[in-house]
Amino acid sequence: MGADRRLLTLGQPAALAAVEAMLGSHVPHAILLVGPAGVGKTTLALDLAAALLCVDPDPAARPCRACRACRAVAHGNHPDLHRLAPGGAGSVIPIGGREDRGIRDLVAELAFLPVEGGARVAVVEAADRMTEDAQSAFLKTLEEPPRDVTLILCASDEERLLPTIRSRCVRLRLGPVPRRDVETIVRERGLADAPEAARAARLADGRPGVALAYAASPEAVRLRSEIARTLLDLASRGRTDRLIGIRDLAGRASELSKAIRDGAARAAAAAGSDGAGATGAPTSGRGRGRGRTARGRASAVDDGAGASADGTSGASDEGASTQVPEETAGGDGRAVRIPAAERRAAALALVAVWRDLLRDLAAVVGRDPRLVRDTDLLDDLTLVAPGFDEAAIGQALARLDVAGERLEGNVSPEIVLDVLALRHRASPTRA
Repeated sequence: MGADRRLLTLGQPAALAAVEAMLGSHVPHAILLVGPAGVGKTTLALDLAAALLCVDPDPAARPCRACRACRAVAHGNHPDLHRLAPGGAGSVIPIGGREDRGIRDLVAELAFLPVEGGARVAVVEAADRMTEDAQSAFLKTLEEPPRDVTLILCASDEERLLPTIRSRCVRLRLGPVPRRDVETIVRERGLADAPEAARAARLADGRPGVALAYAASPEAVRLRSEIARTLLDLASRGRTDRLIGIRDLAGRASELSKAIRDGAARAAAAAGSDGAGATGAPTSGRGRGRGRTARGRASAVDDGAGASADGTSGASDEGASTQVPEETAGGDGRAVRIPAAERRAAALALVAVWRDLLRDLAAVVGRDPRLVRDTDLLDDLTLVAPGFDEAAIGQALARLDVAGERLEGNVSPEIVLDVLALRHRASPTRA
């Protein structure tokens, strides 16, 4: 991003004003940044970390973005910046202390004296993915942090955090970023020209991290469009076709999820750190010396949590069943079981595309196509719009919201998608 800006965060005026006020007076020992996945919580956390670790003699000029400490933060290798993010098959932050790096490891790192002799900062990305045991283990550090340590927690769903965690943090909320600012972030990262940056910004719906992932992965954009068009086509099909079609789309959504993660990683590499919201491979001061790193995940995947159904199993008359494939062929031709976490991530990615598609369809049905995010689908949406009304679309969006909650709550992805498939139709008479 532009090196002339002290704080790299864009489109968050209230949060930026609060951070500037903190830097000008007193920075709390624990800060909770709350907002949808991909809106730039990690970017703001790193802005604050850079300001606290900067060694410019003028406090008003921090972060200067030019000193050795600022450059180390930008490249993710400052020894007094400790980062922790979800990892493992379940993409959670464990209590740690064993093989997977977790909260106990972070707490142990913070018990040492600072390497540079000044401030230390700990950034916990997706803190709402901490297990309950991990949260309990973190409470003591939040209550009595080591001297000169600032703890910054980022969370998309603060309700998943224990009330005792939330009560010990100063809370700052981030919202969706204006589209023009998202375009600027993508262009400054050098990932796309102006037209492609504009399209990525429209698809991202105010989430710079998602826009960066799409801009860095044309394959993800292509897969998203294919899934959306197939969903439109399936709305006019019979039950069996819908169930089988959603099964196929679940597999494509798994590819989409991977493409988005790859795009987020490429966007992170282009910045030298994970910048404006995409999650890369976090670093962690002394933790690197022990050969442990926390594996990150592109926040765009989490944006899919927002869809579902009424919770009953959706067996059709013909006995067809929607499945996120549980097995796939390995390199030696033998079946390899796909972990439940991957199947759930695929279902969430599918639900995310489905939800965005219905919102665009609602704009066309409501005769305001200017609100359509994916303008490449405008002709397809216009063609099918006569088969839908706003009330039916609203009900479908509500089902998708419930679906996302249930997928996040570990309900079987197969059952959730079965029910969605059975309810997905242009009109009741076509079922």
